[in-house]
Amino acid sequence: PRTTLTAQQTPKHYGITSPISLAQPKEADLVLTQKLIETLRPFGVFEEELELQRRILVLGKLNTLVQVWIREVSEVKNIPSSVIDNVGGKIFTFGSYRLGVHTKGADIDALCVAPRHVERSDFFSSFYEKLKEQEEVKDLRAVEEAFVPVIKLSFDGIEIDILFARLALQTIPENLDLRDDGLLKNLDIRCIRSLNGCRVTDEILHLVPNIENFRLTLRAIKLWAKRHNIYSNILGFLGGVSWAMLVARTCQLYPNAVASTLVHKFFLVFSKWEWPNPVLLKQPEDCNLNLPVWDPRVTPSDRYHLMPIITPAYPQQNSTYNVSTSTRAIMVEEFKRGLAITDEILLNKAEWSKLFEAPNFFQKYKHYIVLLASAQTEKQHLEWVGLVESKIRILVGNLEKNEFITLAHVNPQSFPGPKEEIDKEEFSTIWVIGVVFKKMEGPENLNVDLTFDIQSFTDTVYRQAITSKMFEADMKITAMHVKRKQLQQLLPKVAIQRSKRKFSRNCEFESCNSDFFLRIACSEGRIAKFKLAIARKKSQNCKFITRNSDFETCNCEFISCNSDFHFFSQLRVLKSKLRVIKSELKVIKSELRDMNLQLLEKKNLNCKMKKSQLPCFIFYLLVEMGFPIFDSNCPTQYLKPPLRVCYIDISSSVL
Repeated sequence: PRTTLTAQQTPKHYGITSPISLAQPKEADLVLTQKLIETLRPFGVFEEELELQRRILVLGKLNTLVQVWIREVSEVKNIPSSVIDNVGGKIFTFGSYRLGVHTKGADIDALCVAPRHVERSDFFSSFYEKLKEQEEVKDLRAVEEAFVPVIKLSFDGIEIDILFARLALQTIPENLDLRDDGLLKNLDIRCIRSLNGCRVTDEILHLVPNIENFRLTLRAIKLWAKRHNIYSNILGFLGGVSWAMLVARTCQLYPNAVASTLVHKFFLVFSKWEWPNPVLLKQPEDCNLNLPVWDPRVTPSDRYHLMPIITPAYPQQNSTYNVSTSTRAIMVEEFKRGLAITDEILLNKAEWSKLFEAPNFFQKYKHYIVLLASAQTEKQHLEWVGLVESKIRILVGNLEKNEFITLAHVNPQSFPGPKEEIDKEEFSTIWVIGVVFKKMEGPENLNVDLTFDIQSFTDTVYRQAITSKMFEADMKITAMHVKRKQLQQLLPKVAIQRSKRKFSRNCEFESCNSDFFLRIACSEGRIAKFKLAIARKKSQNCKFITRNSDFETCNCEFISCNSDFHFFSQLRVLKSKLRVIKSELKVIKSELRDMNLQLLEKKNLNCKMKKSQLPCFIFYLLVEMGFPIFDSNCPTQYLKPPLRVCYIDISSSVL
């Protein structure tokens, strides 16, 4: 009895260190976890039961198809009938589906395991043809020359990627455990790579103390990472397996915590993690199979990895070798912001929805590099985009090496690009990279030449395409530097979301399609306050309705409620184009003086606005843009401008 009690008191040890806390969850933690679940539901992170059953049915059909195919191959190769009866063959899953955290409409990563007499060439020939014969199979394509060869398809509307591994076994038993290191003996490197996904996924599930808490926490963290544009292994951020390992390590450090606590601890641990110290779920093991493993003591290149997260299955590899200086800095900054938000949530000062608010990437930076990849046909475009996307991290690396650039942030989301010729059929894709330049001392403007950085990247892409024999004459790739306000000319309207800004330091009025920007820039130290008082009445409503950059004003009346507009700064209107206004506004300082505005008098501007009056320059801008202005004494009468129309040159640097 005493021995049994000791065994019960000693919890199972997870990870390479002791847990930080064994505290049990409190009632408040359970309530916060339930709130977290309710917040996640609208984002589609939970799949309906009917959809889950459909996935199981599709995988069952695919598994049966594999077994039939292996029997046919065995018969062609004159395998004894006694062996054919039990030859087996099986479909294994890995990735998000195997971890149990897949979202609605997500694809399935699968592995076809076959006995030793079935070769890889059979998989990409006879099995490919067998898939082609199936009515449910659409969009079938084989990528045999990839680092990990794969067949991609849509089976009954579900996207599936199928890898292949041939084991050194005569038959494949139904209860085969791929975690067995002995299965790696006598296998070629491509089969080992194919098996690695399943082996890592299974190890992760065996190394967490509570699978349900792990899954819910991972759903939240993956959604947060996607919303904050830091979810993409190929672009230098973290992929699904890397996020899973970080969450698994958090679960090991807090084995009894529920999801709400684990999400907070996740940000706490990794915002303070001393990179490049590696994240390990278990001590690395050596199986004496002479396979290359991650070990900076032996392999010099491993010492330069910036954010190593090591897979738990042999051969251990760094899943984040693509991470660069910029991407690591971006992710660490997001970890710190996540910690601040979850601190507020635990104190009931904020809701979970705040954690998943998507930042406006297209307002975050002043400078961007837009990358455009285009091809003549849809098939060529699909291959071309895949190649270009896999090389974008090279461009990011080139930009980081530039002495005038401190950070390059590529948005993992791509967008359809504009057509050069409307009549010509063309498929194109756009990626956007935010760039931060170093702040230089002195007032002089800095001209940075990015030609070499971009040219070396495009040369690498073209060279790879030619080497792999996929290049076609109509495949193009271009890169250009643009400023924030120019993005709307290249990206779809849906992509650019205007964030609401308070009138604190910068007030920006931007119309979406007219290229008309009126900016009132208020510099700290020069500006005191800018206050706008608008009185709204039932009969005199002031509404600004912006629809596709068309301003529609209904019953618009500006009333100054015994308040003055105080301008203590120079008005600067930056680089504007007037497409809607037919003629350019010209500078007439003398006319402005005649209308008592005195906007240019010395350094400070003091314009008082009386009842039913607007600053004259705004009045004429509104008139020229078609705004109906009402007389406060007689709401049915328009205020008409003087016979002589005044024009203001918005393109001038300072008024």
